[in-house]
Amino acid sequence: MRIVTWNVNSLRARQERVEAWLSEVRPDVVLMQETKLADDAFPTLAFESLGYSCAHHGQGQWNGVAILSRVGLDDVVANFAGDGEPDPDARIITATCGGVRVSSVYVPNGRSLDDDHYTYKLWWLGRLIEHLDADTSPDQAVVVGGDYNIAPDDRDVHDPKVLVGATHGSEPERQRLVELEHWGLTDVFRQMHSDDRMFSWWDYRGGDFHQGRGMRIDLLMCSASVAERATWSAIDRNARKGKSPSDHAPVMVDLDD
Repeated sequence: MRIVTWNVNSLRARQERVEAWLSEVRPDVVLMQETKLADDAFPTLAFESLGYSCAHHGQGQWNGVAILSRVGLDDVVANFAGDGEPDPDARIITATCGGVRVSSVYVPNGRSLDDDHYTYKLWWLGRLIEHLDADTSPDQAVVVGGDYNIAPDDRDVHDPKVLVGATHGSEPERQRLVELEHWGLTDVFRQMHSDDRMFSWWDYRGGDFHQGRGMRIDLLMCSASVAERATWSAIDRNARKGKSPSDHAPVMVDLDD
């Protein structure tokens, strides 16, 4: 089973590219972020024609997350599970696909360390652990994939100095990822690749993609039973090339049956 996470940065703008990529790669489960669509505008019929069942949690021109699956899609939870405070934004959706409990997450950007959005980001990541406690358990097959807006360590950014005093690499953010690991999740791509400068996001400005100035902020965090099944993981840089790409590339993992 192949599971993919991909921030498409506006599905309306990338629909043709996304459909072509799905037809070529044929992933089994796609965790999609930043659709920027309301639920009634989501192109369910187009994806169903490619063999995918769909679940979407959107809010119009901002945010929006989705799950596409060719291996079943059940027990959908939009927003956070449990009795805690819901997220005012459309940033998380969860379902069971092929026996794996998957969540597509779009973690807040944070903007700057002195911005209220940074406080919201840290709250959100803490709330994610509460969601996991309410929805599943570490001994289950769990994947929480998406745009985390955090470079886990200095290997995951082209120049660590650019994150000094900025979001995406601050200690509190990275500590939230450690807390997810303590809950029972593993960064499966890093489990299989120890090299640095392997990125999933490049700014559109200044030729950053062609100059290799990126960050790895799109993660597939997997429970132990899933990580043990992982046979291959990659970032599809080709999907970042060409006309009008997303600024993110898909991140993939293959699991043994």
